[in-house]
Amino acid sequence: MVIVERLLSVQQVAELLGTTVRFPRRLIEERRITFVKVGRHVRIPESAVSAFVAEHTVQPVTVRPAVLRRVA
Repeated sequence: MVIVERLLSVQQVAELLGTTVRFPRRLIEERRITFVKVGRHVRIPESAVSAFVAEHTVQPVTVRPAVLRRVA
């Protein structure tokens, strides 16, 4: 059984990420995200977008107030 994953257009990825179309196109050009060529069209698997976001998510730093120093 083959599970077909949803493929997104560059415009859909831009809307999902809240960016312009130029950003996902640059990711594709620099080979920083997985993509599929369907004829002359470029599609990005939904899981590739999720993986890209997860990989580039920065976790907040938790610092206790006692550790912080005052600057004069």
